[in-house]
Amino acid sequence: MGNLWTAFAQFFSSRTVHSRENDSKADEFDLSALQPDDRLIFEALCQFVWIQGDPLPLIFDVQSEIYTQQGITRSTLTRLEKLDLIVFEKSGFVKKGYGKHTRLFYGGKPTKIGFQADAGNYLDLGHVLLTERGKKLALAIKATRNQSFYEYVIARWYRQGLLLSSIQVDRNHKTEKINCACSVKE
Repeated sequence: MGNLWTAFAQFFSSRTVHSRENDSKADEFDLSALQPDDRLIFEALCQFVWIQGDPLPLIFDVQSEIYTQQGITRSTLTRLEKLDLIVFEKSGFVKKGYGKHTRLFYGGKPTKIGFQADAGNYLDLGHVLLTERGKKLALAIKATRNQSFYEYVIARWYRQGLLLSSIQVDRNHKTEKINCACSVKE
C-alpha cells in the first residue's frame, strides 16, 4: 500500500512539474512565434506600458507624434489586434472605482496620482488594452523607457486636474508645464 501512495504522489508531482514546464515553454513559444516585424511593433508598444497590477499601454491619441515616431499607428495597432495581443477600442477605456489616491508605475518607478474627490474616481486608459497573451508577452519584454512619453502623460493628467507626485520628471527639461505638473522628490 505504501508503494501505491508513493507512486500516486510521484505521478501527481511529475504532472505538476511537466505542466509548469509546458506553461513556460508556451510563453517562450509566443514570443518566438511572432514574426520579426510584429515583435518590433509589440516591443515599440511596450514603451508606452504603465503598470498597475496589470500592464496598461496608455495610447491616448493614435495620431500623436509621441506614438507615430515610434511606429505605433492605427495600422500597427490593427495588426497587433489581429495577433490577439491587444484590444483596440475607438471610444477608449476607463478604469473606475479609485479612491482619493492611487499609484501607477512607469519604468519600475511610482507616480502617485491624487484625485479631486474622495471616492468614485476614474482614470482614462486610452484606446488599447492588452489581451491575456499580450500581458504575458509585455511582462517578458524589456521595454525601453521613453522620458518624452512619460512627460506627455504627466502633462495630460495635470491638465485633467490630477495632483501628481513623481521622482521621474526631468529637472533639466525647459517646458514650463512639466515643471509645474508634479512635485519632484529626491
